[in-house]
Amino acid sequence: MAQVQATTDTEVTLQNIQELYRKFTHECPSGNLHLHEFKKIFGVSSKSSEEEVAFIELVFKSFDTNKDDKLDFMEYVAAVNLVLRGKLIDKLKWSFKIYDNDGNGCLTNQEVRRIIRIITKIKWHNDSNVETVDFICNRIFELTDKNKDSQISLEEFIEGAEKDPWLMEQLRLDLAPKNWFIRTQEKKKFPSV
Repeated sequence: MAQVQATTDTEVTLQNIQELYRKFTHECPSGNLHLHEFKKIFGVSSKSSEEEVAFIELVFKSFDTNKDDKLDFMEYVAAVNLVLRGKLIDKLKWSFKIYDNDGNGCLTNQEVRRIIRIITKIKWHNDSNVETVDFICNRIFELTDKNKDSQISLEEFIEGAEKDPWLMEQLRLDLAPKNWFIRTQEKKKFPSV
């Protein structure tokens, strides 16, 4: 009986992927989703704030795993799966990747401050004051930088987020992509797999 269930699950997944591919190629006839299309899908336009544009560009960059400035179908499927079905640890690794601007595997105060400034402006729709950003960044480093080397490793990032609900709220970055994927799924555009 378990084998029948597994086969059915595989067939459903295959059907979902085929439908997702059909819709992807319809919406992206070139076979790739470019940054300007990605921005349009997220509702980012010339009227959007600098922070919203910066955040969407960071999200796009994080999904563009082969760094060719476009998302192919496989990158898109991986992004949808991460955002909608990803495990917490995978979402935290993705968040870390966005924070880690230089890609060296460690977060500096400057990298954390940059993302916190963007996120606070998006969340609160106003200019985030320096005191708020400073407080959040200092608290993040207090709770995560266990070896006090003024850098946060991936391990420290994940461990800190898993132990402290406030820290988890500050470090998770799925505020926009998850909402967008859910909205578009409800509209039957780019359904999830």
